[in-house]
Amino acid sequence: MVIRVQPSARLSFSLLSDQDADLMFEVDQDEDVMRYLNGGKRTSMQQIIDVMLPRMALYRNPELGYGIWQVLRTDDNAYMGWVLIRPMGFDTETPSTDDVEIGWRFKKPFWGQGYASEAAAAVANAVVKANPKVRYLSATAMVENAGSIGVMRKLGMHFIKRYRHKDALGEVDAVLYRKEISSSC
Repeated sequence: MVIRVQPSARLSFSLLSDQDADLMFEVDQDEDVMRYLNGGKRTSMQQIIDVMLPRMALYRNPELGYGIWQVLRTDDNAYMGWVLIRPMGFDTETPSTDDVEIGWRFKKPFWGQGYASEAAAAVANAVVKANPKVRYLSATAMVENAGSIGVMRKLGMHFIKRYRHKDALGEVDAVLYRKEISSSC
């Protein structure tokens, strides 16, 4: 059974596939969006095809809700960005079965209006309900990314550590936030 994320008050969701490279590319074309990911460099379509889609294929699992969820505003069907959810350590030999990572990337016109918090909460709730083994929800952001850290706090996450985070976009000074999932979630 494929997990569905129920629409929230203002948003609807669908799981992206390898056929949605153009949507991933679209969000990554604003230097302000990319500032806290890679220093403000736009992602090329070739990078989406060669790096991002293969990475997504490593963790995408519709039955568990893992993947990148497209976020649409319901009143006008505007594509706003996406929410990612995957096992922590998805790219290692021992990905976590009880700790899921959540992240988000929204187009700049949609910043500061609570959309990221609303979308992340909806996606997290759907995945946690479908996966009773999940005990933790975790997120990473660059130290300077006050907006994303604010979303983490709105989700009930707490600071765990500051560290050097390395991924396909590079290595950055980052913070890790985490929330323990209660059985009532």
